[in-house]
Amino acid sequence: MKRFSAFAMAVFGCLLLGIQKPASSWQGPAPAYKNPSLPIKKRVDDIVSRMTLEEKVSQMMNAAPPIERLGIPEYEWWNEGLHGVARAGYATVFPQAIGLAATWDTDLMHQVADVISTEARAKHHEFARNNQHARYQGLTFWSPNINIFRDPRWGRGQETYGEDPYLTSKLGVAFVRGLQGNDSRYLKVISHVRLQPDQRRAMLREQGADD
Repeated sequence: MKRFSAFAMAVFGCLLLGIQKPASSWQGPAPAYKNPSLPIKKRVDDIVSRMTLEEKVSQMMNAAPPIERLGIPEYEWWNEGLHGVARAGYATVFPQAIGLAATWDTDLMHQVADVISTEARAKHHEFARNNQHARYQGLTFWSPNINIFRDPRWGRGQETYGEDPYLTSKLGVAFVRGLQGNDSRYLKVISHVRLQPDQRRAMLREQGADD
């Protein structure tokens, strides 16, 4: 049986939460992936085994189309929550990541992320009630940004926790845990850590600078 990382299982678990029964009724017993009493891993294995190569590829874009024959709805994976729920209406806005890092306070970082994910959940439920599934309306957040910021010419240093790897690791872990919550079965939101070393190195090379 294929092995899945915790992140992959969480991602497909998010898909499973949105699965609806297609217009044509199933013949015989419902497939395993539609059985909420089964373990997530078993359901993930089952639904992936039913997908064609083309269908798997289609789900690797942030704007993933529906797979109607399996009851998988469309989903937009792109959501932002670096220092507050972004581009989805009114939300609490916290200082930029570089400012939060200056507190050196992991407990505070956890509390900030917890507020962000609580608001994100509420917004998502309201969007879902209105059958809205566009960008910035989902539960998968591209935060935090854990790039190590060592050259201001990169231009996106304010999104990071600064130049220290130890501080970044501690704050990053606190932020992810705050976003995802502590429920044994459900995540509040899914945190996708942002790391863009290739982009930063390419920029530095163009400027003739050493990393």
